[in-house]
Amino acid sequence: MNASLPRIVVAGSANMDLVGLAERLPRPGETVLGDDFMMTPGGKGANQAIAAARAGGACSFLGAIGSDAFGVTIKARLNASGVDTANVRTSYGPSGVAVIMVDRAGENTIMVSPGANNTFAGLSAAEEAVIAVGDVLLCQQEIPVDTVIAANRAAREGGTRTILNAAPARELPPELLAVVDLLVVNEGEATAITGTEEPDLDALLELVPRVVLTLGGKGSRYADRDGAREQIPAYQVAAVDTTAAGDAFTGALAVAWGEGRDLSEAIRWANAAGAACVRKVGASNSLPARADIDALYARGTTA
Repeated sequence: MNASLPRIVVAGSANMDLVGLAERLPRPGETVLGDDFMMTPGGKGANQAIAAARAGGACSFLGAIGSDAFGVTIKARLNASGVDTANVRTSYGPSGVAVIMVDRAGENTIMVSPGANNTFAGLSAAEEAVIAVGDVLLCQQEIPVDTVIAANRAAREGGTRTILNAAPARELPPELLAVVDLLVVNEGEATAITGTEEPDLDALLELVPRVVLTLGGKGSRYADRDGAREQIPAYQVAAVDTTAAGDAFTGALAVAWGEGRDLSEAIRWANAAGAACVRKVGASNSLPARADIDALYARGTTA
């Protein structure tokens, strides 16, 4: 990795996204005619790694792909985006697949079949070494939880800061929460974690020292145990597809934090990344370059 850039390590999932576009999303049991179809590499881990690389980070990806043609394509997209794939595992069998439906308003539904991602169990000494020299470790919850715990523990031992994007929502074991520096959740994930009807930042801060709550078109909220409470507005753009907006946000956030920005500014810049992403259809192909993020950030037009 380039030592002059913030060193971001992403441990997570890699999928092939099968994306169908239609006028509206089908109701249960209903078939609708689509407008278009595309296949593009995705998965929250791979997306966030590409997002971090395009946002200006020196990014390494740790994960597992299948021995099928999808795996070849996924790895090629990571490499082409500037992500270090030297430690990506290849598992015999199918790669992860996500089936995504997007309507003309940019809303989506997603079904994920993990495939090779379920084989990403434990960490090798080489993988732990990559984490230990990073500035920020970024994880999600589309790989086995024991691997997420192991990655965060390796980061803590190496002095690497950690971000957990708790998506998709599922139980967060105490041993994982103990080694998370910053939790990133949307409203649904926040309520699933705390069991409350509405997102409760105070309840989340009982679990981790810092929280970012993403609110889509309403921006983000930040809170920490030192008493910070901030509402950070969204950038106003014409949304075409929201599929990877959260990944663009989180990858950019890791880069900005790794650069040494305070979290308030880092979140504001990450909001610009999320907004830049929704202007294009697709997942990894819609993740914005640093110049696009900077241009929207500099524009300063927020809600």
